[in-house]
Amino acid sequence: MNLEHLKVFFMAATKRNFTEAAKILNLSQSSVSLQIQHLEEQIHTTLFDRSTKKMDLTDSGKLLYNYAEQIIQLGNQAEKELALLSETIHGDLRLGASQTIGEYLLPYFLGNFIEQYPNVNLMMKIENSTQIIEKISSGEIDLGFIEAPFPHERLESIPFLEDELVIISSSAHSFPFLDGASIEPNHLFSLPIIMREKGSGTREVLEENLLKHSFDPGKLPIVMELENTESIKSAVESGLGIAIISKTAIKKEIELGILKKTRINGIPLKRHFYLLSKKQILSPGCDAFRGMFISTFQVTGD
Repeated sequence: MNLEHLKVFFMAATKRNFTEAAKILNLSQSSVSLQIQHLEEQIHTTLFDRSTKKMDLTDSGKLLYNYAEQIIQLGNQAEKELALLSETIHGDLRLGASQTIGEYLLPYFLGNFIEQYPNVNLMMKIENSTQIIEKISSGEIDLGFIEAPFPHERLESIPFLEDELVIISSSAHSFPFLDGASIEPNHLFSLPIIMREKGSGTREVLEENLLKHSFDPGKLPIVMELENTESIKSAVESGLGIAIISKTAIKKEIELGILKKTRINGIPLKRHFYLLSKKQILSPGCDAFRGMFISTFQVTGD
């Protein structure tokens, strides 16, 4: 049984879509279809029910899917042990990170990792927490970094750094209630707010903490939703409204006096960043990255 054909089948079965599987694997859709066809011919059975739009697995497909996952894990383990034997670690490592972590925290660590493991080819996608969880579950990325806890039976989630969300406003434009170091929670509902999109860890942390203190986040006067932290900071600097983002992302602007920060009385918006990985054998490069990261940030787990 061809291992590459098996990997193509596993991704297609996970996504239930040949087109999506082809994009992830950097193959054409026809190549994916052909490899699965060759696999079916080799094992003399049909793996997908092609009579439905959902591309459901046949009974044979379901059986092979379970074995395919185990075989791929064993392949990763063999690669890992061979790499250790030859004292070289190489290959692709696909990361997914939220904006705050990917743009303001990870770059410093990535440089150290590349210096120590020059043969590992790093690729990183910046997306929101929901997208990262979906992609690590489907195998599109190897490790994920998100801004809120997310229990998942097939993923391991460990906290590694405490962060705090703060209100930011322009130093050149005044808004009511923002003269001091903090404001009352109810005043937040009288200010124009620029918000991250649904699915972002930052937004989830804010909404969850408001609910815990009996405030309805659905009543926040949101004037704009943006998917990019830099765009949010620029909009706030222009006086279009206020925003709630990580203090990690505004260090430069605070030092330059462009933005100012305010906290909410009685609602501490503190959180941990989280490292996500699958509960399975990792590739050598992934395992090396995870180990070095845990050592650097002194991660102890939940």
